[in-house]
Amino acid sequence: MNGIIPLFKERGITSHDCVSKIRKILHTKKVGHSGTLDPNVDGVLPIAIGSATKVVELLMESGKMYKGELLIGYATTTQDLDGEIIESKPLTQPFTDQQIKEQMLKLTGDIIQIPPMYSAIKVNGRKLYEYARAGETVERPKRQIHISRFDLISSTYDEENQQQRVRFEAECSKGTYIRTLAVDLANLLGYPGVMSDLTRIKSGGFNIDQTVTLADIQAAMDNGTIDALLNPIDIVLTQYPKIELTEKQWKGVQNGMWMRLSEIDSSADTIAMRYNNEIKALYSRHEDDNSYKPLKMFSVQ
Repeated sequence: MNGIIPLFKERGITSHDCVSKIRKILHTKKVGHSGTLDPNVDGVLPIAIGSATKVVELLMESGKMYKGELLIGYATTTQDLDGEIIESKPLTQPFTDQQIKEQMLKLTGDIIQIPPMYSAIKVNGRKLYEYARAGETVERPKRQIHISRFDLISSTYDEENQQQRVRFEAECSKGTYIRTLAVDLANLLGYPGVMSDLTRIKSGGFNIDQTVTLADIQAAMDNGTIDALLNPIDIVLTQYPKIELTEKQWKGVQNGMWMRLSEIDSSADTIAMRYNNEIKALYSRHEDDNSYKPLKMFSVQ
């Protein structure tokens, strides 16, 4: 069983829980996911099965898209609603949409982000959340990320609680912490903030309307239609030029054969080798030897 299932991860469970449940449903250990979602976040979580686990890193390289909400007025230890309140500052009047959009523009493009203390990034061999839970502080590594879009959807002002809710949509590179992006927006506006809602609506080339639930996977397994839920790895390799192999070339590829540039009608750095309507391997150009060499094998059958 090989392929990719775009799972809709529900709230209240971890991404690892999803992998464990799918291993039991499909009766296979070779299952992986492409990009962790926090327990309180739902949305698209591509699941790789069998030989498709070899493209997990490529799935993770693809951009992601989110819809979420920033609550301006207080901050928490975790930058979301799960943490303890550490700062509050009431809004006596709401920000206009134009004011919010102006600050959003400052958080668009290539920016530097400092990951939250409650995250799984390791510093000196320990995860940041382990330091946080122990009440310890440590210098967090700055990282460059890319925000393709950070758009305002709507904003509402709560006069009674003197807080403002900002609905947004963001498209970003891997490694981006959306809760930090939301909190940074609040800080640019001069207020503490917290991410109050988040859904991942696109990941690994899959949109949320393409997802299936754990219950759907169980039902498909029970009635023998699981193959209909499996997407071929080709779906995440569309950026690579495809070379159709002859039977002779395929036999060579099965044995890890290098291929001369004269045999390949392409000048790309990386190419996808296809045989019997299926991508079998990625090959990369080796300039010094005037040839293409195996980069990643997906199937030898």
